[in-house]
Amino acid sequence: MSWDRPFDQPVPLPSGAPARTLRDAANYIRKLPNSEHDRPEWRLAVQMLIDASEDRGPMLFARIGIDRAIERHASPVSDRARKNSPA
Repeated sequence: MSWDRPFDQPVPLPSGAPARTLRDAANYIRKLPNSEHDRPEWRLAVQMLIDASEDRGPMLFARIGIDRAIERHASPVSDRARKNSPA
């Protein structure tokens, strides 16, 4: 088991330094309020981190899990903004 496995690219986090390793990402999640890290998005991210640390899952899945949990907080883009943005 290696929590020191690095991501290919650092994972930007909403606060603090980006997560460079599985340990950095796990520490970030651990510091979230219980009401937040108990949400399904974060529980899935934790499972993906554990799988990657135990060589049972790819690092990419761990990154995607964190990205998706973080995106839950992003404000939705309005339809008007989507239509005006280049595809």
